[in-house]
Amino acid sequence: MVTPLALVEPQSPEAPVLPQNVEAEAALLGALMIDNRLAEDIQLKLRPDHFFEPLHGRIYEQILKLIDRNMIASPVTLRPLFEADEEMKELGGPAYLAQLTGSGAAIIGARDFADQIYELALLRALIGVGREMVENALDTSEEVDPKGQIEAAESALYRVAEEGGGEGTVKSFAQATKMAVQMAEKALNTGGGLSGVTTGLDSVNAKTGGLHHSDLLILAGRPGMGKTSLATNIAFNAAQRFVRDMEDGIAPEKSAGAPVAFFSLEMSSDQLATRILSEQSGISSENLRMGKISQQDFRNLARAAAELENLPLYIDDTPGLTIAALRTRARRLKRQKGIGFIVVDYLQLLQGSGKGGDANRVQEISEISRGLKTLAKELNVPVLALSQLSRAVEQREDKRPQLSDLRESGSIEQDADIVLFVYREEYYVQSREPKRPGPDDNADVHSKHEEWAREMNQVYGLSELIIAKQRHGATGKVKLRFESNITRFSDYIEDSYLPEARG
Repeated sequence: MVTPLALVEPQSPEAPVLPQNVEAEAALLGALMIDNRLAEDIQLKLRPDHFFEPLHGRIYEQILKLIDRNMIASPVTLRPLFEADEEMKELGGPAYLAQLTGSGAAIIGARDFADQIYELALLRALIGVGREMVENALDTSEEVDPKGQIEAAESALYRVAEEGGGEGTVKSFAQATKMAVQMAEKALNTGGGLSGVTTGLDSVNAKTGGLHHSDLLILAGRPGMGKTSLATNIAFNAAQRFVRDMEDGIAPEKSAGAPVAFFSLEMSSDQLATRILSEQSGISSENLRMGKISQQDFRNLARAAAELENLPLYIDDTPGLTIAALRTRARRLKRQKGIGFIVVDYLQLLQGSGKGGDANRVQEISEISRGLKTLAKELNVPVLALSQLSRAVEQREDKRPQLSDLRESGSIEQDADIVLFVYREEYYVQSREPKRPGPDDNADVHSKHEEWAREMNQVYGLSELIIAKQRHGATGKVKLRFESNITRFSDYIEDSYLPEARG
């Protein structure tokens, strides 16, 4: 039997031996092939490139691929994949796979082996960063930039701490061009105009092209405008479109939908679920909460719940999250669930690193908005963050929000790729309702209330989505319909376009 140590290339006496444990790698692979369920926890942390021996990394990668396709990963199923592997031929061919499963005792310590392999990979990555730091510091052939080198070293160390490796993300122009062409192809295949994740609202998609990967979108509005409702609607629409596309055999990367992570710092997960159920069943969320529903309503509710059972919408309602904790959780969801869209409700409830103290809230909000933009770029997904507006809006006659109303920091506007404002005239008109006329009131009271009723009728159920900033396109307004009882936004259709009105 060939021992796993035979895989290690001899190193010259003067070369330092890199931290590694090839026996632990072999034992872990054997344990995984004996019990595939071990991969559920281990794959969250361990990547193929964490293995010191490249062949072991390739075996581990193929094991995960088979498990991901709901197939059994064993020496028998892996054999055809390694028939032509030159390195394995040197070890006696695919029979080496069976040798790895020789010790069943490895199953007991599988997680410990995985931890050690991961930690040794971190040490090797750290050595790589250190070596690069020394080489760069000694090289004076180019312009000397110590501060730049320190920043680069800090960034490299951060990557090691966060991801367990110091791999760069430099892309050639050819790669960037290929990505741009793929985005254009996706827009073409989805019927034109939609190159990102769908909002489920055609009028909004037409203005923005969807929610673009690596973009930070800010959705802001005063309380009562329906920010959370709109964010929930968009999250649901994106997740539902992903399910439909999968059923239609469309590849995940070409889907106009996406699995969604919804970080709800204000509402609990059951409150959000109630809103979505209300929207889909057509039953008022208030009636749902209070149990004021008929048997027919309950049947509609049960039908809606059954349809939503497999919706890839993941809600994290942990209160008081820091931006660092949110990023860690988002990365985990990306790995585990393949999320392609993140919603944060809302930005001001996140906490920064806490270095500035309560007095420096503006600096903390700047750190949070930068962190969200970095997260969008790192995971290559759109991030929609809800934000409050300052009370300055209420002091103006025209209550439509402006960029200057973004609360606590100009950096939100600076970091955002798109800034959206929700505005409902109905909310303000409703609050101005004059005294309701009684039988004894004079004509003036009746007239005032009739005038208010006419104004209310004009704005009832209408909402404006104001696109105040957009890096990829024009600004403007989109008119939407809002059904407040079931908290649902939908595309607004002018009465003149309705079939009955054509004549």
